[in-house]
Amino acid sequence: MQTIDQLLKKPVWVNILIGIGAFLTVIIIFFFSLGWLTGNGVTEKVPNIVGLEASVAQKNLKNLGFNVVLQDSIYVDTLTRNSVLRQTPEADEVVKKGRTVYLTINRVLAPQIEMPNLIGFSLQSAEAFLKVLGLRVGSITMVPDRNKNVIIDQFVRGISIAPGTKISSGSIINLTVGDGGMTAIVEVPDLIGLTVGMAKEKLTALGLLVGSYSANSNILDTASSFIVGQDPSPNSMQLDSLGMPIKNKMNPGGIINLSIDKVAPVRSLTDSIR
Repeated sequence: MQTIDQLLKKPVWVNILIGIGAFLTVIIIFFFSLGWLTGNGVTEKVPNIVGLEASVAQKNLKNLGFNVVLQDSIYVDTLTRNSVLRQTPEADEVVKKGRTVYLTINRVLAPQIEMPNLIGFSLQSAEAFLKVLGLRVGSITMVPDRNKNVIIDQFVRGISIAPGTKISSGSIINLTVGDGGMTAIVEVPDLIGLTVGMAKEKLTALGLLVGSYSANSNILDTASSFIVGQDPSPNSMQLDSLGMPIKNKMNPGGIINLSIDKVAPVRSLTDSIR
């Protein structure tokens, strides 16, 4: 190795060339080592671990040489607890071995939230509000009230629940709503000849309910079978001043029992007038 005195005795341009050569040597060694230092060329396809239990997903990833970070946890009541909901990078991406995979998992325990006060809300607004809070709408029952589809009361598991009560995310909220004055007495509709499906729609529109079924034959598809009898019937046995049958009437919520058959009944003109 040359000493400092020996280098100083050489012309300046020689020393400059030596310095440039040394610099280029270091650069070349660095670039040739870059692949080894960064793992360049060693890649791995990211597996799909969405839906797997978190510990199983972590084990699978680490066995393939990935680092794993549990980045976040959220709650989805319809999916398996402690399962992977999202992964970054996504499945089938080709990345360098040793890359960190970030996971979002489903919480084991449902977060607790305060029950909102829905009284006075419209049904549409209440449904949208509950969805934002992570709650679900259950049954909707109409009760007498002049304001149609306005929330009268709110229930969880059959018990009226006060605003501010802590409940689990994903809970089912049952609602009672105003019927808008539908409690007025309505005429019993004539259902003879309709299918059961059509009859149900007609009764629902009037606020009436289907009671029991009695079948005149072996029926496999109730909804598409035909109404051949009903109790109460549309008309009473009494006649008005013109000799016409007086219509039967009932309150909303009333029950009509049906007789059904696979074959539609043949109706005469007399039947339609009764």
